[in-house]
Amino acid sequence: MRETSCIACLTIDKERITNLSDHATPDADQGTEPDARFTLANERTFLAWSRTALALVVGGLAIAQLLPPFKGVPWGRPVIATPLILLGAIVSVLSYLEWKANQRALRLGAPLRRSQLPKILAFTITVIALLAGAVDIYSRVSFR
Repeated sequence: MRETSCIACLTIDKERITNLSDHATPDADQGTEPDARFTLANERTFLAWSRTALALVVGGLAIAQLLPPFKGVPWGRPVIATPLILLGAIVSVLSYLEWKANQRALRLGAPLRRSQLPKILAFTITVIALLAGAVDIYSRVSFR
């Protein structure tokens, strides 16, 4: 009887995993259609990371174009602006990959991976802030 119940479990799991939505495209991930609330929450998270990426790019462009030059340090603005713009591009790509992985996990009923984006963002912004402070101090001390 135990073997029969295990075979029944495998059959149920296989049916659950291969059941696609009526609206699924042919290249869609296998699995069941997740609750719409989870799908929408995943999408909102992706859109929040996209706004963060856009803000980083715009902030970098604003520094490059609008920040007054550092006295005696012509390379100061690009050194601060370029990493922000690149970080925005990286966050944009990583947020899409994370959205896709989370959506696949939701469909398959698998656990979600922990996001690495907060660590990456916190570390990189800290480094850029320290770099900006160093450029400012260097321009004030070296060129009085």
